Amino acid sequence: DVTLIIIFALIVKEIPSIILFSICLVVVTLILLIVTGRKRLAELDEIKDIIANIRNNNYETAEGIQLSKNLEGLQEEIKGMFDKAKSDVEYLKRLERIRSEFLGNVSHELRTPIFSIQGFIETLLNGAIDDPKVNKKFLEKANQHTINLNNLLNDLIDISMIESGEMRMSFRYFPVREFLENIVNEMQSAAKEKNLQLILEPVRENLRLFGDKTKLKQVLVNLITNSIKYTEKGTVEVIVKEEDKYGEITIKDTGIGIPAEDTSRIFERFFRIDKARSREVGGTGLGLAIVKHIIEAHGSKVDVKSEVGKGSEFSFRLKK
Repeated sequence: DVTLIIIFALIVKEIPSIILFSICLVVVTLILLIVTGRKRLAELDEIKDIIANIRNNNYETAEGIQLSKNLEGLQEEIKGMFDKAKSDVEYLKRLERIRSEFLGNVSHELRTPIFSIQGFIETLLNGAIDDPKVNKKFLEKANQHTINLNNLLNDLIDISMIESGEMRMSFRYFPVREFLENIVNEMQSAAKEKNLQLILEPVRENLRLFGDKTKLKQVLVNLITNSIKYTEKGTVEVIVKEEDKYGEITIKDTGIGIPAEDTSRIFERFFRIDKARSREVGGTGLGLAIVKHIIEAHGSKVDVKSEVGKGSEFSFRLKK
């Protein structure tokens, strides 16, 4: 009992000190909260200003975004968001520019054969149809323009499917020699019309490569057709070179060649080195763009080597 009384007395004695300490603690806490709150409000105002400046396009680069030292981590995140947003906007602008250019090019490419066909038909209707010296010639020319128009529309459909992701690919191993022999045989007549030699270099009989045969045939037909069109004399060769894990297919010609400054642009849609000559020999201006997309879908790329006046080589690799 005496012990309990002593303990109780000590507690009562200490009560004023505990209360005083608690009051001081509360006061200090409140002061800290007020200071911290003001600091946080200032930081929030700082962030608001940064966001407003970004919204008003007041920054040329992310380096203009500066926050106080305590917000350095957030500053880097905002800079990253700024760079990403700026990149996205530039990408969208570029897409819009490409879309506008594409529509302009399509309109022009469609207008050419349509106007030509219209001109031939009007001439025939105005009396040329009764002239045996010109009627068949005009009909043949009109027919050729309808073929060109059909080719253009088919290529536009292919480009549309490729860019929308709707191009279906069927990958499997296939015998290369038989595949190339069939394509070269089909195109011999086009080469003979220009007195060119279309040659398939020897290919190992059991060589098999991995890819979509249908799409790869489209690639090779485009490349061989281009080589024949732009070669006046000499040869067009189809060459297969084996590597450890790949087979490289090359279309090599002795044609007019490609200027060095144009090599990087030849895969652009509707790009023509010599527009007058390109339209004279035919073609839609989309063939190489389609080739590029198909080969990229095979996880490869088209390599180009060319020298003006000596010829060109187009190569790509496929998995063995």
